[in-house]
Parts: sequence; C-alpha cells; structure tokens
Amino acid sequence: MKKIILYILILSTFSFDSFKEDSFDVGEYIKFRIHYGIVNAGYATLEVKDATINNKKVYHAVGKGYTTGMSRFFFKVEDLYESYFDKETGEPYRYVRKINEGGYTKNQEGFFNPKENRILVKDYKHKSEKTIVLTENVQDILSSFYYLRNHPNIDKLQPGEAITIDMFFDEEITKFKLKYIGRQDITTKFGTVSTMVFKPLVQTGRVFKEKESLTLWITADDNKVPVRIKAELAVGSLKADIDEFKGLKSPLKVKK
Repeated sequence: MKKIILYILILSTFSFDSFKEDSFDVGEYIKFRIHYGIVNAGYATLEVKDATINNKKVYHAVGKGYTTGMSRFFFKVEDLYESYFDKETGEPYRYVRKINEGGYTKNQEGFFNPKENRILVKDYKHKSEKTIVLTENVQDILSSFYYLRNHPNIDKLQPGEAITIDMFFDEEITKFKLKYIGRQDITTKFGTVSTMVFKPLVQTGRVFKEKESLTLWITADDNKVPVRIKAELAVGSLKADIDEFKGLKSPLKVKK
C-alpha cells in the first residue's frame, strides 16, 4: 500500500531547459479516492501554494496520502511530501518527506544546491545529514509531477514514445520514465473526459507484477491533470480516481 500511495503522489503531475506556460497555478487542489478492489482504501491530495525562498517567490507543492476506514485499521498510512521549486524553470530548491507507513517512518528534508549539483539531506529521525552529488536537471519526487506536466513536447508525443527524467528519491538518483500509449475518453465523477494514456515504467517484484503494471490517464486539455491511475499488483489491483478539484488554471473540458 505504501508504494502505491507514493506513486499516486508522483503521478497525481507532468521541459527540460525551462517551463512552457504553466499548466497549473497557485490555488490548484486535486483529491483522489483510492480503491483496493471494492474497498475505499484512502485518499491522496495535491495542492499548489505560494512560498518565498531567498527573497524569491516560488511554488510550494504539498502532497498527502492517507488510508481510511478498515484499511487504516490494517495498515495505517500518513504521508506528507512537500516541494519548493522555481516558478520559471521548475528547478527544485527544497523538499520535505515525512511519512508513517504501517510503523515505517521517515522524517527528511533536502536542500538543493544547483550551482554545485549537490543536495544536503537532513535526516531528523536519525539526527544525521549528508551531502550527495547530483546530475543536472534532477527533480525531487513531488516536483517531478509538475515538471513533467509542463513538458514542452507532451502534446507532440506519438504512441510508444517516452519522457525520461532524473529523479532524486531515497538518497539516490533514478530514471523515471513515462511511455505514451495514446488517447482515450473515460468516464469520471465529473463527466466524460478526453485523456492521454501513459505507462510509467516501474520495478517488478514484491509489489508490481511487471514493469508496465501502472497506467495513468491525464486530461488532454491545457491542465494535464491526472484523473485516473490503475495498478496491477502482485495480489489484486488498485485504482485511484479524481474525486475533487478546485483552482485549475483552465476549465476542465468535459464532453456532454
């Protein structure tokens, strides 16, 4: 469950050199309802706020994931992810990761130094810190969502093509890859929506059946908002659907 909510927080956003016109703005709020089979397992939310770092206005993204009801009784999840990133380039300045997943906890904060391609990671749980060398144009786990969402070529992708970025997570740099599948109309709580379908490539093993076990649907309008995520698990399947939204930069396009 913990890795599923993590992926939903990542995917619940989508140049490399700079942002195109932003597909989001301060005040955007999205909530997803997570189902495990017929069970309502929990919720994940994403919100964009304003913040100031070094006297500069930046985006402050906040992602939360939590289990509810009987799911909370069997496996309690309370996750908080925060990211502060540049409004023009999408370059991350700072991230926060504070999680409690069935008793497994982390309390970390990372401070990016893009001029030196380094990051200072402070671990408050273990009262330690370390400096790690980064690649160029690296993103943290939450800023990746908004960075990819503004990719300048996202509307030009052909089926089978992919977008790849370097993502910093768990004190490592990993390749995060999204393969474009095509377009599809899907029915949501708010009506029928035209979407772009992606397959994020994930590691196989204990949680996922195969590399393409995850499927993501984002709106094919200017917002590029995720509206559905499905995961085929080693045991069962999980789905997250958009349940609430407000503050979108552009009106959500819904077909009659």
